Amino acid sequence: MAKLIVILLIGLFCEAVGVVFLSRGLKQIGEVKQVNFKEVVRIVKAGATNKNILVGIFFDALFFASLLIMMSKSDVSFVWPLTALGFVLTTLAAKFFLQEQVSATRWAGVILIMAGAGLITWTEHEKPKPGMVPLDPAPITKVPSN
Repeated sequence: MAKLIVILLIGLFCEAVGVVFLSRGLKQIGEVKQVNFKEVVRIVKAGATNKNILVGIFFDALFFASLLIMMSKSDVSFVWPLTALGFVLTTLAAKFFLQEQVSATRWAGVILIMAGAGLITWTEHEKPKPGMVPLDPAPITKVPSN
């Protein structure tokens, strides 16, 4: 479990760093003026040569690799909700590295996300250990055969 949490934290750090670099790169490229083929080609070309976007893609790829490792070692219902902690790190990164204004309502949302991730982590401790038989409150009864 501890290894999984370390992999998760490293992955989420990579995700937050990746998002910061992607945001910087996209601001350098400029906004999409129209959604058409010519504009998409322009954005792809500009993105393929933008250092910030390439670094962002690299860090997001590291996050994806850590996600694959985590999902191979644990239940998706445990791992996937914990990736929501990335919203916490990304919000902090946006505040401190991109100087974005984060409202009190957004911080409240971040706190709710942290509480939810905490509950999910707690449920992992409730799972029966390998080799243990979970207790069933209803006794097993045999149905009489005719």
